[in-house]
Amino acid sequence: MSERKLRLLVAKPGLDGHDRGAKIVARSFRDAGFEVIYTGLRQTPEQIVNTAIQEDVDAVSLSILSGAHNTLFPRVIELLREKDAADIPVFGGGIIPEEDIAGLKAAGVLAVFTPGTSTEEINRWVRETIRPRD
Repeated sequence: MSERKLRLLVAKPGLDGHDRGAKIVARSFRDAGFEVIYTGLRQTPEQIVNTAIQEDVDAVSLSILSGAHNTLFPRVIELLREKDAADIPVFGGGIIPEEDIAGLKAAGVLAVFTPGTSTEEINRWVRETIRPRD
């Protein structure tokens, strides 16, 4: 029996209106053989978490350029915990200063990818790290 494709949610939290990077990552995930759900722009943490649960995803990938990562990333994790879905890992990337990464990881973000990270590197990390939840 073949292994089920990983289901990844790619989301843009907050008021950030730039989605080119998220679309590139989503397309890269799809090309790598993952199943991708893309939420589109300006999603609230509540919308992202509800979609993650409804779509039964294996992980949530957040993309942010607005500078609100220290608020929005931990809020998504907090809401997943509140909805008994803490087993859905969260990772992400965007314009995130190096000095903020340790705090995000302490809040439960599994990995943070900064500008210049190749899609091949992100795909490799997903393959090595994310497992189906069922």
